[in-house]
Amino acid sequence: MARLCGRESSALQFTLQCEKTQWRVSLYVFFKMKLDIKEARLDNGMVVLTDRMPAVRSATLGFFFRTGARHEPIELHGISHFIEHAVFKGTARRSTLDIAIEQDRLGGNLDAFTTHEEVGFAIKVIDSELPAAFDLIADMLTTPRFDQADLEAEQRVIIEEMKMIDDSPEDYLGEIFTEGFFPDHPLGRSIVGTSETVKRFDRETTRKHHAEHFTPDNLVIVAAGNIDHDAVEQLVLSSTFTWPATAERQLKLELKTPEAAAPITIKQRDDLEQAHLIIATPFVAAPDDRRYAADLLANIIGGGTSSRLFQKVREERGLAYSVGASTVMYQDCGLFSIGAAMSPEHVREVVDLSVAEMRDVVRNGVTNDELDLVKQQSISSVLLSLEDSSSRAADLAQSEMVHGRQISVDETLAGINAVTVDDCRSLADEFFKTENIAFVALGDLHSVAISRADLNGSRD
Repeated sequence: MARLCGRESSALQFTLQCEKTQWRVSLYVFFKMKLDIKEARLDNGMVVLTDRMPAVRSATLGFFFRTGARHEPIELHGISHFIEHAVFKGTARRSTLDIAIEQDRLGGNLDAFTTHEEVGFAIKVIDSELPAAFDLIADMLTTPRFDQADLEAEQRVIIEEMKMIDDSPEDYLGEIFTEGFFPDHPLGRSIVGTSETVKRFDRETTRKHHAEHFTPDNLVIVAAGNIDHDAVEQLVLSSTFTWPATAERQLKLELKTPEAAAPITIKQRDDLEQAHLIIATPFVAAPDDRRYAADLLANIIGGGTSSRLFQKVREERGLAYSVGASTVMYQDCGLFSIGAAMSPEHVREVVDLSVAEMRDVVRNGVTNDELDLVKQQSISSVLLSLEDSSSRAADLAQSEMVHGRQISVDETLAGINAVTVDDCRSLADEFFKTENIAFVALGDLHSVAISRADLNGSRD
């Protein structure tokens, strides 16, 4: 369930019904927690958000740029991920080793990542080390050295990362899937790029892309934990992040919404003991009000150990160790997917069971018991995340980047609780169409053939 942060919460009442035992439980969850969220919006477009948690000794600091793999031209495919790596290779004040030592001294929890829509850097430290952590990351992001010899070494590192992806069946299948599901679109490209494009990222190319895309007007800085908003804002104002955003520098992101395809692809890999598969359809986008229903529906189908697929595929028939369903939501589109790993001789049966569950939701919907269960699961996840500064910092950033505002806990819980069985069935009816279902598999599958007819849920 995608969790969004909020400011304060009040009492929530929800009801669990159990038709099998014919009893009704009214469960009241009372909690009183005022989230002390503050924001500052600078003239150069940068956003600073804080969430104070005085009862903890941790502080999580995050820097999130509104740029990612989908914003790259084809000739620079992979450069966002490359820059994420390259900023660790030294600055005007720190060598690569200096950065590594300081990262370890601060706790060794500096995490960096690239997605199709953002690049992020986050670190969790004890509260007294927040200024040092800010200075380290700010230095890396504003004055990276981008030495040519260092960049060439990092090119080799990333090419090794590509090989690691190719050697991981689940990761490799994901690459095959996205390329087929979003053909001729940046969302269908690998985040890491290709060996050909990465080898072209010299000092000038890297520095130019960094200067044009990793800019203050494109940056959200968040801090959560035992922190003071004014102190964090002062750290920002005293840093080099405060340079003005000029018309030439400002990044204007114009998203081209992809046209999702419905490929049926079987990739042969004779060296694999297991087969891996993905069954997917288009789904709602991240800002869509139906996102709560979308996540709950995915959880009913394959989100946990009590889900339909886990019970039918693994527990009842023992066909797979790994099986589940999930959603991925971008700014302007999304997808629902089922993933599983099993012996090649079980692929056909797992496909039949998976598609049958999708069709059953279309024809018969979900039950109130199923919906109540995943609501409680999601509500628990939201509330438990409030205890962790890392989760609250991430939620600050995602709420701002997706919605342009903070979503309160009350609003999130109300959104979850408002979902009805009709909402779930409506989503299934709209998106679980035979002609829209994609199927991709990887493994020793010479004897396996899947057709469009096999994906309609009515196979004898």
